[in-house]
Amino acid sequence: MSNQPEHIKTLIIGSGPAGYTAAIYAARADLKPVVYTGLEPGGQLTTTTEVDNFPGYPEGIDGPTMMVQLQQQAERFGTDVRIGMATAVDFATEKGGLHRVTIDSEKEVLAETIIISTGATAKYLGLPSEQRLRGGGVSACAVCDGFFYKGQDVAIVGGGDTAAEEATYLANICSKVTMLVRKDQMRASKAMQHRVTSTPNIDLRYNTQIDEVLGDQVVEGLRMVNNQTGVKEEIKITGLFIAIGHKPNTDIFKGQLEMDDAGYLITEGKSTKTNVPGVFASGDVQDKEYRQAVTAAGTGCMAALDAERYLATIEA
Repeated sequence: MSNQPEHIKTLIIGSGPAGYTAAIYAARADLKPVVYTGLEPGGQLTTTTEVDNFPGYPEGIDGPTMMVQLQQQAERFGTDVRIGMATAVDFATEKGGLHRVTIDSEKEVLAETIIISTGATAKYLGLPSEQRLRGGGVSACAVCDGFFYKGQDVAIVGGGDTAAEEATYLANICSKVTMLVRKDQMRASKAMQHRVTSTPNIDLRYNTQIDEVLGDQVVEGLRMVNNQTGVKEEIKITGLFIAIGHKPNTDIFKGQLEMDDAGYLITEGKSTKTNVPGVFASGDVQDKEYRQAVTAAGTGCMAALDAERYLATIEA
């Protein structure tokens, strides 16, 4: 490691909508932000083909293009965007202390403030056919992509509250929703289970798993297997939604930042403040309720404002 760590006023870890929006606001406030992009520059939106629900794009926009534009906007105001991943952190616990962050296991930086925007990673089943068709009909967000399958037959995998909520959401716009639950009962609350079972165009299949996602370039069907009988069945669908949960990217912060049982960072009230002074969290890393690009961007703005106000109290 270098002997002289670089001193940074505002370090932003992560480069999705939250990170880049935080950078735009921080740069305009002369906080001289440095963004380290992480392994997936642009975050989850880089795997999304069409974004139709972000304000300001009346014709829609594809995810990678949108993230490039956000980066360019942040850079226009002076943000220093760097390819690199935070691999270790040592947060100062006292107000005004410098936080030490290791980048790519070799470079150390010292930051007066840190905005964490590392996001959350959707869990997938791990089937080769599923991974091959991500962006071609396989999605982990019904609210994001369900609109593209209006009036069509789709399937959803999962048995928790999120899966139940997304299944009923899809049922409002799709002709038929086949819901696959691996066990003989759902994990969702009784109220959510009732919503599913009382929705006529949801075909609920217990003890059922995916054997293969069918289609070359786009999803054309699904081969299911009953894990009790071994019986396989094929259905025609155009969209497959995976709703088996997300994993927040917070492993390197364990033991230093407060997080819930699932690993999401806990922030104070309606702010983005973590339990460590000068460290803020924005986007999906602290939001397991909404997980939308526009809400992530909103909390990125909040984090930059919180960082600016924190620095003002230190420098006063």
